[in-house]
Amino acid sequence: MAAQSIEDRAGGRRVTWVVVLIALSVLLNYVDRGAIGVAAPLMKEELGLSATGFGLAVSAFFWVYAPACLFIGWLCDRFCVYRVFALGVAIWAISTALTGFAGGLMSLVILRLFLGLGESIAFPGSSKIFAAEVPAERRGIANASVSAAIAFGPAVGVLAGGAILGEWGWRPVFWIFGAVTLLWLVPWQFAAAAMRARAVPVSERVSIRRLLRVPALWKMSAVHFLSNYGFYFLLAWLPLYLVNTRGYSIGEMTVLTTLSFTMQGVVALAGGWLSDRMVAKGADEGEVRRWLMIAGQLAIGTATAGIAVADGYAMLALWLAVAGFGAGLIATNIFAVGQIFAGSRAAGSWMGVQNALGNISGIVGPIVTGLIVDYLGGYGYAFACAAALSLLGALLWWKMIPEIRTLDL
Repeated sequence: MAAQSIEDRAGGRRVTWVVVLIALSVLLNYVDRGAIGVAAPLMKEELGLSATGFGLAVSAFFWVYAPACLFIGWLCDRFCVYRVFALGVAIWAISTALTGFAGGLMSLVILRLFLGLGESIAFPGSSKIFAAEVPAERRGIANASVSAAIAFGPAVGVLAGGAILGEWGWRPVFWIFGAVTLLWLVPWQFAAAAMRARAVPVSERVSIRRLLRVPALWKMSAVHFLSNYGFYFLLAWLPLYLVNTRGYSIGEMTVLTTLSFTMQGVVALAGGWLSDRMVAKGADEGEVRRWLMIAGQLAIGTATAGIAVADGYAMLALWLAVAGFGAGLIATNIFAVGQIFAGSRAAGSWMGVQNALGNISGIVGPIVTGLIVDYLGGYGYAFACAAALSLLGALLWWKMIPEIRTLDL
């Protein structure tokens, strides 16, 4: 019994370190993904990019990222997810570093394509590992740690990137961020070593063709699209809007944007803790997560409209905090609900499909925003579009998503 207890504790520590490193990788994922938004005030001018051209470069990430999630989810259910995860991180780290050498729109687009390919591992891979390795009583906080990382990544990226941008220019932002991400691979090799031999038996796997016949997957993908649209809109365009349209300095932009993402991270952790407590007291897990998603969509939709009409620094800060609140609730629950529907057998493939379809918003959104800004005379209609889609998401979570439970796949 003593030997077994020691073994259990050792296994628990290994799982904890894997969860911590996955959360850190997601943080770095969003630092690297959002670097283009931080660099935009100087990059856009030096490379001679129009708003449409910049939107095209932002969108290019998702041209590969979204469809690659389908393939990566399939890989995670069939091969060693730990090795696939490491390969994806290496590809995106190198792509980030090389972006610092971009000389124009074409090279920027190509590097964003490779960045999207590498980063497509993050959510299918983490969902597969959490569903297979993390005990049910700890899965809420595991997902909350990733959700917080989604927020703290942009916060850290804006804070660090803004400092680098002001001191050395936009190119070192990418060089430094890429190098830091490469260093993550060192502890990952040690933490994941004992788990690499684990595999799901072939008989337990669920084919993507079978998943695509499940209506709940398509409905989850639709609400995922709507939740991503508002978040990506603020992630990619907010720094540029604050500096070029509102006239704030890079320092002021950094503080305002960091405030929003910090709020998101704090709320993500608090939301994970709160949902676990409510479920422990007997509340239905699916309904808890549904109503937290509705609250999140309402908050970010209302805040996006508020940002566009905010008068003065204080009101802008308030609406950015509300946007962070909503995004924190969304990030905590969107992947957890997918994991509930899929179960451990199909988590990788399910999240691959859901994340792929949900991230189509990242393909069309930046281009739509760029066209609106260039041809409709400003950001007003762009903010209105993002707000409306977020509010539509709240309605669909209420009316369209079926009972949230593990399906018989």
